[in-house]
Amino acid sequence: MSLEIYKRIADFGKKLTSLDRIEEALPTISEEAKAIVNAERCSIFMVDRAGEMLWTKLSDGIGRIAIGIDSGIVGDTVHTKTAQMVNNPYEDSRFLAKIDEKSGFVTRNILAIPIFNSRQEVIGIIQLLNKYHGDFDEKDEGIMSFFANYISGTLELALLMEKK
Repeated sequence: MSLEIYKRIADFGKKLTSLDRIEEALPTISEEAKAIVNAERCSIFMVDRAGEMLWTKLSDGIGRIAIGIDSGIVGDTVHTKTAQMVNNPYEDSRFLAKIDEKSGFVTRNILAIPIFNSRQEVIGIIQLLNKYHGDFDEKDEGIMSFFANYISGTLELALLMEKK
């Protein structure tokens, strides 16, 4: 990772500190994530353990997505607590092609990164779709894992504030 990327993420962190509502933070996080790895779309899934669901408060180009906590590539990301890089999604049995069918979007590649809270529980997933030039690679995974760690405190705080 280049020093420029780290500096960009640090500058972004300063911007995030001024946002205390999740509705303000998520679009800002999504736009930055897409810019960092040059991806077409970004969805941020939140984990609802009580309801055993994953849902988006933000998904580019499509309405709210709600799926079972064990569904799809994002569900696998929650359970394994590890990033998932899928550069041939239609050949992956975990891929939920029905979401593409419903939206008319064609997913070429996916990078799903877990977001952990202070107790190392997965509270969300950043899912990036369709890198503009080529496939996602280990460098993208490393950068986005660092990014997810950087934003996790803001998301955890926003979720706590939302519950009050």
